[in-house]
Amino acid sequence: MKSIAVILSGCGYLDGSEIRESVAALWALSQHDVKVKIFAPDEPQTIVMNHYSGKATGDTRNMLAEAARIARGKIEPLSMLSDHDYDALIMPGGFGVAKNLCTFAADGASGTILYKELLYDITAMHSDGRPIGAICIAPALIGLALKGKKLELTLGADGNEAEEMRKLGHTHFETKPNEIHIDKTNKLVTTPAYMYDDAPINVVFEGIKKLVGEVVRMIQR
Repeated sequence: MKSIAVILSGCGYLDGSEIRESVAALWALSQHDVKVKIFAPDEPQTIVMNHYSGKATGDTRNMLAEAARIARGKIEPLSMLSDHDYDALIMPGGFGVAKNLCTFAADGASGTILYKELLYDITAMHSDGRPIGAICIAPALIGLALKGKKLELTLGADGNEAEEMRKLGHTHFETKPNEIHIDKTNKLVTTPAYMYDDAPINVVFEGIKKLVGEVVRMIQR
């Protein structure tokens, strides 16, 4: 059975993994004959937000413990990512990707990946020709990790984030939230999801289902 790793970065779109995107990815994966392993850093979040007020709380929360809410406890520390053999990687979005896993939110194209094991696995998967699916803002993290590799990706509408990807040597394609972009050369599948903030949930789920389906097809060919 093929194995796919899913990377989370907390729980909540303002400071961790986007919950709806994460659930959509896991829901879509459950419709395929694949084994799913979920990982998150066993470290404090960069920031903790009140999702009602939209303001920082000053609290401290652990990304692994928070992501375990979504994973129903079936999750492993990101530090164990390289200890497993898997065939593909899928990463939901949420500001945690751009704040907790890398510094894209603050630094754009000058940002860095904050976890060496994540950087290693992304670059190794690309070198091995194993597919990666990236949702919402997560393509920006892949773009940072694979700087200069001339990726094709989407972050939805053309804007500041797309321009930062072009600075890294990548090509940005405008897409709608129910669409995906497939980079056949680099085996990268991307969908914008809640890069369109007011996208209907069924439309977001449709795009993520397409992304998961394409990643699974890539590993079964």
